[in-house]
Amino acid sequence: MTRILLAGLFHETHTFVDDITGFAEFTILRGEAILGRRGDGSTIDGFIEVADREGWEIVPVVDYAALPAGTVDHAVFEAFCADLVEGARVALDAGPLAGIWLALHGAMVTTECEDAEGELLRRLRDVPGAEALPVFGVFDLHATFTHEMARHADGLVGYRENPHIDARDAAVRSAELLARSLSEGTRPHMVARNAPIVWAPPGTGTADRPMRDLEALARAIEAEEPGVWAANVIGGFSFSDVADAGVAFSLVTTLAPERAEALLDRLEALALELKHLGVPHEWDLDDALGEIRDRSGGPYLVVEPADNIGGGAPGDDTAVLAGFLRHGFANAAVAIADAEAVRAFAGAAPGETRRVTIGGKGSRLGAGPLEVDATFLRRTDGAFALEDRNSHLAASQGIHFSMGPSVVVTVEGVTVLLSSRKTPPFDLAQWRSQGVDPEGLHAIGVKAAVAHRRAYDPIAAGSYTVKTAGPCTSDLHSLPYRRLRANVFPFAE
Repeated sequence: MTRILLAGLFHETHTFVDDITGFAEFTILRGEAILGRRGDGSTIDGFIEVADREGWEIVPVVDYAALPAGTVDHAVFEAFCADLVEGARVALDAGPLAGIWLALHGAMVTTECEDAEGELLRRLRDVPGAEALPVFGVFDLHATFTHEMARHADGLVGYRENPHIDARDAAVRSAELLARSLSEGTRPHMVARNAPIVWAPPGTGTADRPMRDLEALARAIEAEEPGVWAANVIGGFSFSDVADAGVAFSLVTTLAPERAEALLDRLEALALELKHLGVPHEWDLDDALGEIRDRSGGPYLVVEPADNIGGGAPGDDTAVLAGFLRHGFANAAVAIADAEAVRAFAGAAPGETRRVTIGGKGSRLGAGPLEVDATFLRRTDGAFALEDRNSHLAASQGIHFSMGPSVVVTVEGVTVLLSSRKTPPFDLAQWRSQGVDPEGLHAIGVKAAVAHRRAYDPIAAGSYTVKTAGPCTSDLHSLPYRRLRANVFPFAE
């Protein structure tokens, strides 16, 4: 029986927010519990599909996953590594392993380590018996890809789509490359290149230039070069203040170093040629709302990247809600994560109005709290099943998600969904599960950058990406980078 060790570590770390992400924010699975993810649409589910097809014996060790948020408490990382290293030792003591497969994000930063994934791969290689094993896995398009990751892995495969509708497919692809390596007895290696470019998340949508062009070139390289098993285009994560943040490229390859570097040259040259296309255009909020107000039909999306939950923001900014009220919108909705506001409606009866303070508590960079008279409609436990198994959210969380205790209220005709847990707006079941029909609205506030498009664009009459204050601002010049390498666009030409 071919035995493959399985583990996962998933966190996208926003180092410019104040919160520290601790154990309480992580869902932790150990041993056989990880196999319970079979069928949940996640990247681990994708690996399990291939393992079952190949007849592998899966040796599940540990899986840590959390929503994007602030810098990770290093104790969490040390606990994960201890679990992983001990699990690998036990597995090797029980018999030979044929390989290792990892479900990663690739942009974790801890209070003591800039390159968590590179460090965990190094520690894994230090386990006696693991130094020569093939190590394959999957990672996010918004990873911070480092040379340490390339050095210690054989075949890490990135998502190719943003929104990440192909996360599970990327996991399947990487597991199939592991199967190829084992069947052919061939060990590829990885080479990587960090381009001198940082793009904010709205500039990394793969339906748009420049990412569309870069992905097309990567696919052409794979087709032209049999020695390239996978070509990864990494949009990078601009909200991690680390040396290697930003755009990168990596190859899983058997090519000689000089040929592989020449291919990376082609990718980097195209990125530099198109770098200005990655700077997003954003509307003034009041200009956008004024135009939407005078239009018929809907829904019109008011997309707020600065409070992008999928990028680590708290999801509680009030700028769009205040704008809806200021412009007299009566058929609009916005979701705000605010457990304190949810508790303020304890015992409320439908139709009851209470004076409450909503939002603005999670970041000092946003619009601040908003005091309103809110009329209570309903409460739920906040749990819902995703409508889309290929959604951005399913990649890490699976098809079941909980917003925690939630209430729906109205404020001067604007519907507000208050949740106890921030919820990336990647699936319309978030609204429908709470008794709100998104298609019937004139306007919807969306706290995202690109990942919402899979769910929302099919129902939208129009979309306006607006500039507001917040931790996921697209104005990268406003962020206090200290560790980013020198001479990087847009800070230098």
